[in-house]
Amino acid sequence: MKLSIVIVNYNVRFFLEQCLESVFGSSLDCAAGNLELEVFVVDNDSADDSLEMLRSRFPQVAIIANRDNVGFARANNQALREIMGRETEDPTRHYVLLLNPDTLVEHDTFAKCVDFMATHSDCGALGVKMVDGNGRYLKESKRGFPTPAASFYKLSGLIRLFPHSRHIAAYYMGHLPDDRTAQIEILPGAFIMTTLQALDKVGLLDESYFMYGEDIDFSWRFILAGYKNYYLPETRIIHYKGESTKKGSLNYVYTFYNAMVIFSKRYFRGRHAAMYRLLIHLAIWLRAGLSFLHRLASRLALPAADFGAAFAGFVVIKNLWAKHLANTVNYYPAEYTCAVIPFYIAVLMLSTWLNGGYDKPLKHWRIVKGMAIGATVLLLFYSLLDETQRYSRAILLLGSLWTILTTLALRGLLTAIGAEGYRSKRKRTAIVVGSEQEYRRTCELYAKSGQNEKKLVRLEPTEIRHLAELVHIHRADDVVFCGKDLATAEIISLMAQPSPRNVDYKIVPPEGDFVIGSNSISSPEDLYTEELNAINTPMNRRNKRLFDIVSAIVILLISPVLFWFQQRKTRYFNDLFCVLAGRKTWVGANRSRQIRQPSKPNARATDDGIFSPSDILTHNTGDSDQAISLRYARNYHLSTDMIILWKNLLRI
Repeated sequence: MKLSIVIVNYNVRFFLEQCLESVFGSSLDCAAGNLELEVFVVDNDSADDSLEMLRSRFPQVAIIANRDNVGFARANNQALREIMGRETEDPTRHYVLLLNPDTLVEHDTFAKCVDFMATHSDCGALGVKMVDGNGRYLKESKRGFPTPAASFYKLSGLIRLFPHSRHIAAYYMGHLPDDRTAQIEILPGAFIMTTLQALDKVGLLDESYFMYGEDIDFSWRFILAGYKNYYLPETRIIHYKGESTKKGSLNYVYTFYNAMVIFSKRYFRGRHAAMYRLLIHLAIWLRAGLSFLHRLASRLALPAADFGAAFAGFVVIKNLWAKHLANTVNYYPAEYTCAVIPFYIAVLMLSTWLNGGYDKPLKHWRIVKGMAIGATVLLLFYSLLDETQRYSRAILLLGSLWTILTTLALRGLLTAIGAEGYRSKRKRTAIVVGSEQEYRRTCELYAKSGQNEKKLVRLEPTEIRHLAELVHIHRADDVVFCGKDLATAEIISLMAQPSPRNVDYKIVPPEGDFVIGSNSISSPEDLYTEELNAINTPMNRRNKRLFDIVSAIVILLISPVLFWFQQRKTRYFNDLFCVLAGRKTWVGANRSRQIRQPSKPNARATDDGIFSPSDILTHNTGDSDQAISLRYARNYHLSTDMIILWKNLLRI
């Protein structure tokens, strides 16, 4: 027997490395079952050294390296054509698996799946139980045919209200138990196993789908060909990215809609196809509307609370001050309460926002700094007003102080109740389950990735029964499993167990210099530079964009004069309008190279710079452009952009 595994990779080197570790870790079980293993990796022009890692770590892998991103279906088909083009003694005993790179398989996953298919001749394709990086079951492990009604219930979000209804939850076949083998209709694209014989009859993946549809179409064609699709929960895989996509976003819904339109044109006719598209349109508008309202409410809730608390304090202070001056609360005109005080608060809150006071993680000094700057601006503005328009400097100062205190108090309340994005400032703790050697390696990885502040506590694998107690005693935030000391099946089982705290689970692969979390990666190459004022913080991204807009507008206004002194007149207005539109920035790391964009809609180079960080230098320092750009990104200051733009003002 033979098993050919096809993995499509695009810029997920660390996930791919761990996936292949688990795949080849199952080789002993495959050999014991007389199962020959071969692996194809199709790389869609990754820029993260994936190919170098493959060639050095896994020379036994057959690599197909594309020069651009050809998409999921087409990339899979490249390897499938190579597999199907070879002579095979018995196509019923040659198995083919489509596997995502962001997965982790158990040591006996392949053996169990092959055994099941060998004993079920009617099985055309097979899927397994999937859990996410925290051990939670992923409902896309088993799905039903996307009828108009099922698609409507899914896209509209109604499926969440009745997750086990045979009718409303039909998209995820919610009526079927998660731990029982069952015949299903649609398999997840992350893991689809079939035979070469079935593949010859069904054909390759449909390349007209861009995303979210090729697996549905592929699965349904097995049923149309007379086969049955099965869900096998007796073995499990971790699928890290299963829930990482922002499925509430309009972009996801739109992409999913396009896939469903292709599907409906192919499998529905007449009134059914028209009804299908109508229901999906309705579901999209409903989902988009609810998603917009939810995002709006979540973003405005805290500013609204800040404003309300500040306004109440300002009014009380105003009334007390009026009582002190004139023994009446009506000393100040109504417009002072209705217009001037809200203006004060708006300026204070705007200044706080610009200084990162509303960014996460919470930094109290940003709030104080923002409020102080806002109060200073208001006092300067106050001093410029006519005497008749000056109401009270004391109310302004006391009100600003009150606003600072209430804003900090609200953050303290959110921290106390453990609201999302607000956590205690105590030192975070991680329980490392592994041998002494692997524990030391894990400590080194955390240190290299800039997480020295985290307290690491070791738990011997033989004492794993005490994990829950240790999490409770140390109030642990993370549990790190050392893959060299624990089998994948054991790790998944431990993830699925109830925990006294809401911990994050991470895995350190047997080899490699990285730690993989639920859907993120920590490695020495990552920029853990929040304390160094990294460019990717929300405040710096926001301020950089505001600087780009304001400076571009100013330059545009003086262009009738400035244009004639430019050294590159042919590019002047094009670059200027690109900055205004957000397609480019004044200073970025990508000026000297052509950016390779993935083949997907609306992709654009938001970090493409007119000038590079090295343009600030007056002489050659010997550092490479990459090293200079790294320092620029790690310790960003807006003044650097200002200086670079000023020095190169005639080279736009």
